[in-house]
Amino acid sequence: MPTVTIDGQQIGVPEGTTIIQAAEMLDIHIPRYCYHPGLSIAGSCRMCLVQVEKTPKLQIACYTPVSEGMAVHTNTEQVVKARQAILEFLLLNHPVDCPVCDQAGECWLQEYYMEYGLYDSALLEDKVRKRKAVILGPHIVLDTERCILCSRCLRFCDEITKTHELGIFERGDRSEIWLYPGKVLDNKYCGNVADICPVGSLTDRDFRFICRVWYLEDVNSICPCCSTGCNIIVDYNLKRPHAAKGRRLMRLRPRYNPEVNKWWMCDEGRYGFKFVDASDRILDPARKENDKLKPIPWEEALGRVARAIRALVDEGRQEQIGIITSRWSTNEELYMARRLFVEQLGVKGLDHRVPGNIVGQDDGFLIRADKSPNSKGAELIAVHHPEGMDATQIVQAASQGKIKLLYVLHHDLAEAFGNKLIQKVSQNTELLVYQGTNFNQTSDQADVVLPAAAWPEKEGTFTNYAGRVQKINEAFAPPGRAWPDGKIFVELASRLGAPFRYICAEDIFREMADRVEPFKGMSYSSLGLTGSLVSSQGE
Repeated sequence: MPTVTIDGQQIGVPEGTTIIQAAEMLDIHIPRYCYHPGLSIAGSCRMCLVQVEKTPKLQIACYTPVSEGMAVHTNTEQVVKARQAILEFLLLNHPVDCPVCDQAGECWLQEYYMEYGLYDSALLEDKVRKRKAVILGPHIVLDTERCILCSRCLRFCDEITKTHELGIFERGDRSEIWLYPGKVLDNKYCGNVADICPVGSLTDRDFRFICRVWYLEDVNSICPCCSTGCNIIVDYNLKRPHAAKGRRLMRLRPRYNPEVNKWWMCDEGRYGFKFVDASDRILDPARKENDKLKPIPWEEALGRVARAIRALVDEGRQEQIGIITSRWSTNEELYMARRLFVEQLGVKGLDHRVPGNIVGQDDGFLIRADKSPNSKGAELIAVHHPEGMDATQIVQAASQGKIKLLYVLHHDLAEAFGNKLIQKVSQNTELLVYQGTNFNQTSDQADVVLPAAAWPEKEGTFTNYAGRVQKINEAFAPPGRAWPDGKIFVELASRLGAPFRYICAEDIFREMADRVEPFKGMSYSSLGLTGSLVSSQGE
């Protein structure tokens, strides 16, 4: 294990470690454009030049491996002058269109110029003009004038997706990134090229001109679009919603987790958030009156549901109650459903396994056929009664009048069972309750509708397919009078004589970690930023 000294700090590193990697272990940032830890080394931008003692020329830190006794200086006068020269070269043909560039505020050219540039240019040549605002595919726009030929996007398509859409064409100052003949940038992960582009040459069509980055706030979360549970950053804007036509959630970006998604996320997850700010969000509790839903207070809505449940329980007719929970609910919310309906009320007809959740096949990378984020959590928490019916049996029984009260969370049962069957369910049950985020065919048939919070509007945890428990965080409050599922259950329980003393999601998780074996010993603090494996997965 060679020992290297960087800016006076000494560290031992594994054989083959490069200078830039060793510097990061010491929290020393070396500027870079072409270097990305998830891609091969290109060594083309030269921005990471450093001074190595006993070596006459500056060395690129991204490619040079450390050796025993090496001494490196990252910020000497010679290094700073070299960086200034590199910046002047890169900016020679770069358009000065920062006021209209989506990368402004996140641009590495801007940041490094302010740190290392500030030079008086000696170059007076006219800039080379290239193609601008070219659509490469459904998600990405290319501005070739801004490109500094770092080749990150090219290497991503060659090494990560292996779809080979991009190449570098022409020579000298005419060189540019472009599509190979007959190709379109339309692979399942192409949104990542906008993330890794350091200069605004590749921008996201969905986010383009929607919001300036300095108006954004962010929070760490987990992608809910499949059971992989990619770690993400939620960028949102509450200061200027009028600029984005009321849209609060602006974009999702991948967050590094070496055990789950590394630096990447798929486009399905990246653009799967539109329902959060959609016009069909359920904003108020409602009851059906003359075949139309009429907004009512929460007190009235919960009171009606509680009275119907209490009447059946008091008469010992728990078998006539059906509860279909959701694998889009958090671990905490699923645990509360089990506590309330199974343990407190003795309901046997409770299940989460609605057909139609498995779509296609796993792609061998990040995309999984299971399109829900918490199937594993529902399985481990046992959100179904071992002696009871499954979801299909519950719906069939409800359509035959054997279930008098059916309570559905988030699922549009019409997608799984057909609208005709759900109409029968509505006709043959005394009370059909729908709890969810957006209107659908099931909510249209419901007698009572309860508005629920979407995943960026609440706190909790998901358990991915591998048994890794990961935390989601609230970015902003739910719209209208919507509540998180957990709060709805707490309020409903208090009306059913089974009060829960939970103040927040962490209280529920703490109790669940005490009572549910796979989660033993876990806490929000122990989950950290990358999550923890449940005990049954070998933690």
